[in-house]
Amino acid sequence: MKMLSPSLLSADFGNLQRDIEMLNSSECDWLHVDVMDGLFVPNISFGQPVIKFIKKHARKPLDVHLMIVQPERYIDSFRQAGADILTVHYEASTHLDRTLHAIRGAGMKAGVVLNPHSPVSLLEDSVQQCDMVLLMSVNPGFGGQKFIENTYCKVRQLKELCQRKNPGCLIEVDGGVNLQNAHLLYEAGADVLVAGNAVFGSDNPMQTISQLKQ
Repeated sequence: MKMLSPSLLSADFGNLQRDIEMLNSSECDWLHVDVMDGLFVPNISFGQPVIKFIKKHARKPLDVHLMIVQPERYIDSFRQAGADILTVHYEASTHLDRTLHAIRGAGMKAGVVLNPHSPVSLLEDSVQQCDMVLLMSVNPGFGGQKFIENTYCKVRQLKELCQRKNPGCLIEVDGGVNLQNAHLLYEAGADVLVAGNAVFGSDNPMQTISQLKQ
């Protein structure tokens, strides 16, 4: 499976509707929305009102990545805002099992995110509850960072874990994804790639999306 979820964090905020409509017409599968609170990560980004706007214009599922402390407080509000997939950080979720069940109970797909320093083995007892696991291939909080090469190894480790315990779990990679490393990530076992600058910094975003999927 080769899926692409362009990150709206790299879109032109002054022309957000235009960029969403471009993605609607492209070969991408989802729209990736990064939510930052200035606590779990240094930056602050989209909140529920902006997600409602995105949902109004998007014709593809919203892949919402919560980079916030205590994400369980906002599960229902993000569902109401329009999230279809909701991922929370292992590092921010004290009661991860409960949170994953709550996300699914609210009618969304549930995912867990691992920071670059967090080993895949942390998910040994929770991957069965995941519809998706997102591996960060940069440190979260900023766009445009350099891809961390160890990610390939982590993707292979996660693929083995998923095959043993939850074969239907998707593997997503976020951070520094580009035309040079996309095929290597797919070959390692990734199902979904998040691309921001590679798409929105391109002279032809729709063509770049097509190339990233191929």
